[in-house]
Amino acid sequence: MNKILRVDMSNLSTSIEAVPPEWAGLGGRALTSTIVAKEVIPTCHALGANNKLVFAPGLLSGTTAANSGRFSAGAKSPLTGTIKESNAGGLAAQMFARLGIKALIIEGLPKGNNWHSLHVNKDGVSIGEETELIGKGNFAVVETLEKRLGKKTGVITIGPAGEMKMLAANISVKDSDSKLRSHGRGGLGAVMGSKRIKFISIDDSGAPGIKLANQEKFTAAARVFAKAILEHPGTGQGLPTFGTAEMVNIVNEAGGLPTRNFTYGRYEGNEKISGETLRETIIERGGKPKHGCQPGCIIQCSQVYNDKQGNYVTSGFEYETIETLGANAGLGDLDQIATADSIMDDIGVDSIETSIAFGVAMEQECSLSATVKGYSAS
Repeated sequence: MNKILRVDMSNLSTSIEAVPPEWAGLGGRALTSTIVAKEVIPTCHALGANNKLVFAPGLLSGTTAANSGRFSAGAKSPLTGTIKESNAGGLAAQMFARLGIKALIIEGLPKGNNWHSLHVNKDGVSIGEETELIGKGNFAVVETLEKRLGKKTGVITIGPAGEMKMLAANISVKDSDSKLRSHGRGGLGAVMGSKRIKFISIDDSGAPGIKLANQEKFTAAARVFAKAILEHPGTGQGLPTFGTAEMVNIVNEAGGLPTRNFTYGRYEGNEKISGETLRETIIERGGKPKHGCQPGCIIQCSQVYNDKQGNYVTSGFEYETIETLGANAGLGDLDQIATADSIMDDIGVDSIETSIAFGVAMEQECSLSATVKGYSAS
């Protein structure tokens, strides 16, 4: 990876830069955080012109190394005011790496109220005006872009929440099955929305690919790494079988499962939302109990969850979402949680931050109701 793509939204210009020597050994979160620390004024407004949104693949992205397709995004967080890094699966990291892109840096704010898109290919990055997809959910963006640009197009997008610069807004990345993977937490979708970029499309046709210094040694090392993953009881057995939801029963037994807005550590309905029940439900409905969130993933802790009629609902049904909606917000029903997860994916809000907010609101509502009833009784 030998180039940095830079986009200045203040004058709608783009440039290609050489990778500085001090960044040569960095990738992923190390690189995005280094760039943010160096180029972003710490006291700037996170949704203002001086913040920058940075995307970077990992150092091994674009190679045959197992699980090397994670994609990092970084900026000053509008939610915390600190440097935020979030990584996601999907196609973007491998496509960026094959195109030789070390990082994409987006800076400045555009003049006026027009919305834009970015298109990344072997020639660099270009800026276009976008009107059709403004206000649309992430699923519609992916579907439309596949028709407009082709099925193999990579997509990085924000939903309506990002357009509205909501602090829980995330950035979604398309995976190989046209599902969504999320750069969650920290409000990075709001940063992308502040720069009035609805989506970034990627075309890696004609990409030079990754050249290895020693193919034989790399392949041998990659095999050792893959073998270690597959032979470990957690990554080779637990996660592929039950997904990250394997933690529900384990954490509940330890007394640490956040329940009813973190007021309890055990949930009486834990079995209904457990990884074991999740797996049985998925298999019964013809879904996929194992699914890779990125090319080359050998753990495959993601899955495809269908409704009772066998229709797709959501994918990447993670422990945190199940726990925060199930035990912490008291839903206790996988179908309800899956539907909520799908809605949040579509509008582009983080399913952990949003679900925890539900728990807080529900407790406050209960407290208010109890207060009102007590007042009425007196």
